[in-house]
Amino acid sequence: MDIKAYIASGILELYVYGSLTEKENLEVYEILQKHPEALEEVKRIEHALDQLSAAVAPNTLSSSYKKIEQNLDASTGGIIAIDRKKTNWPAYIGWAAAVALLIGVFFQSNKNRALRQQVVQQEIEKQVLESKIIIAEEEASKTKSLLDVLRNKTLIRVPLKAQNIDPTAYASVYWDKEQQNTYIDVAGLPDPPPGKVYQVWSLKLNPLTPTSIGILDKFSKNDQKIFLLANPNDSEAFGITLEPEGGSKSPTLEQLYVLGAIAS
Repeated sequence: MDIKAYIASGILELYVYGSLTEKENLEVYEILQKHPEALEEVKRIEHALDQLSAAVAPNTLSSSYKKIEQNLDASTGGIIAIDRKKTNWPAYIGWAAAVALLIGVFFQSNKNRALRQQVVQQEIEKQVLESKIIIAEEEASKTKSLLDVLRNKTLIRVPLKAQNIDPTAYASVYWDKEQQNTYIDVAGLPDPPPGKVYQVWSLKLNPLTPTSIGILDKFSKNDQKIFLLANPNDSEAFGITLEPEGGSKSPTLEQLYVLGAIAS
């Protein structure tokens, strides 16, 4: 901490005047324990205020009694002679100086508070921007890695064509037979309705034997609409159906969206 800048900020004056919050008072107290120069500054401020108060304080009670007694002794004919009260200009000047000091400290404190808030806001905006950059870089890295995989010449690409339920639908399967992985590109499928999920099937054609290789969970949250599913099967075709949430043991043919066979 730059203790000189901290002392110059005006917060110690507010601490002495009792104008800080409980939390701010505690923070200043901890600073005073760690930095003797800050503690000395507080003592200097308190001493200056004591001197100012002494200079502008009204007459003490004993002094007032003494003046009254003198006036009684000087009285004649039942009339008490009272001197005309003189204007106490030093007191007025002292109080005016104290008020001016408080006003100056108040405005300085507000200025410093505004500057601190501005610094905090700029730091928050900086962190948000850095987070966005990190996310963008991660997404770019994922996209590059995915493109590298899909461009692998050993992958078997199987285009899946639309069926009667949705003539506009389309999808693609990229099958890595050696690694037993299947990349499902379903950018051409609409979002499933609530309570439904797409399920991918590996098919043997003769006789027709479907085997589920997984569901496309969290469909709407996947911006790229590419899913990775394990496929240890000796597949001859692939199909995607719309099933109840959690999937089905066998495909619902009435909800078959896309279907495609591996080219022989």
